[in-house]
Amino acid sequence: MNAAPADQIRLLDVQALDVRLAQTAHKRASLPEHAEIESLNNDLTQLRDLLVASQTEESDTSREQTKAEQDVDQVRQRSVRDQQRLDSGAVSSPKDLENLQREITSLAKRQGDLEDVVLEIMERREAAQERVAELTDRVAAVQAKVDDATGRRDAALKELDAQAETITKDRAVVADVIPADLLKLYDKLRAQQGGVGAARLYQRRCEGCRLELNITEVNDVKAASPDTVLRCENCHRILVRTSDSGL
Repeated sequence: MNAAPADQIRLLDVQALDVRLAQTAHKRASLPEHAEIESLNNDLTQLRDLLVASQTEESDTSREQTKAEQDVDQVRQRSVRDQQRLDSGAVSSPKDLENLQREITSLAKRQGDLEDVVLEIMERREAAQERVAELTDRVAAVQAKVDDATGRRDAALKELDAQAETITKDRAVVADVIPADLLKLYDKLRAQQGGVGAARLYQRRCEGCRLELNITEVNDVKAASPDTVLRCENCHRILVRTSDSGL
């Protein structure tokens, strides 16, 4: 393949722009905010799970407290009725009076036991409420960190995207004047060779693979026409001659 020396030099310009595009893409993918957001979201998921569990516990203890208070109220009402019967004098039989008094005593003990249960449930509910409040604050705090990191990430992505757009436009301008067959070969090699399709020959060294040409290769390069598109014998990239090639 032949191409004017100037077009081959322009190929190095395209290569430089492609390197910048690759660097920009790498920066885009490796922004520290990506890992920060992922870590924060993991923390947020765990905290939200804990919050749901605490809210469920608070709800359960609320229903448990309501039921226990109803039990206390039922016993209290029954005790009041029995006391009213006792005070009214309607019960005259000694045996019935003894049974009624025994029942009032039993109800009083039952009421005390149930009230202790209510207090224990109230303590557990209060602890659950405190836990809900604490976790709610922690969720809000972590969410604020997520929002901050997301904002920083989006700003960085916007800047990098703008840079990539500018570089892409510059590349299009340079590539537009390079012969299509030369550009096609370059793009093919670039895809095969890790993003580098053309390399400068500098001081008899290929800047693509960093290997120095042997004497035979140097003589072949010297003998080649300036229009000849050369390839590195080692890495097969397009080898572009410049005034610094050391020939």
